[in-house]
Amino acid sequence: MLSEMVLSIAAQDRPGLVKVLSQVVADHGGNWIDSSLARLGGEFAGILRVAVPAGSVEAFAAALAALAEQNISVSVRRGVGAAPAGPRTRLELTGIDHPGIVHEISSALAAHGVSIDELHTQVFAGSMTGERHFAAKAVVVLPETLSYDALRDELEQIATDIMVEIDLKDDAKAS
Repeated sequence: MLSEMVLSIAAQDRPGLVKVLSQVVADHGGNWIDSSLARLGGEFAGILRVAVPAGSVEAFAAALAALAEQNISVSVRRGVGAAPAGPRTRLELTGIDHPGIVHEISSALAAHGVSIDELHTQVFAGSMTGERHFAAKAVVVLPETLSYDALRDELEQIATDIMVEIDLKDDAKAS
């Protein structure tokens, strides 16, 4: 029997970090299932879902804790829950960078019971002025009771208020 776990990883970026992590997984008979890893501001961070044989769970957790000696921080969550059900939709946002953009959008999504599956954000220099711009791309899961049009209407109002452009793409219609 396999036990699934989600690992949160953080370390100062350097070559070989994924090799170290994958070696620990392999050494304990585990399987690397899903991951999202990135370098952010000189740090390497991410999440990883693995499955290891039930009899190896404690030794695996101890090996991960020992990575602290290499300045690799790993947090382990056991018993992975089910993913939310409902239609998936893509959300893209761009605008002049200012504090509160993520908070405004995530608050509206949460108020409607929308779950964020993936979120990628970045700040970059505008091509003409060099002014700081903010961009976000997300995959969200709508509850069955929420219409795509109702969410789009609300997000368009917020976009006007915070002066950003939001494009909500209904995956079923975008294909």
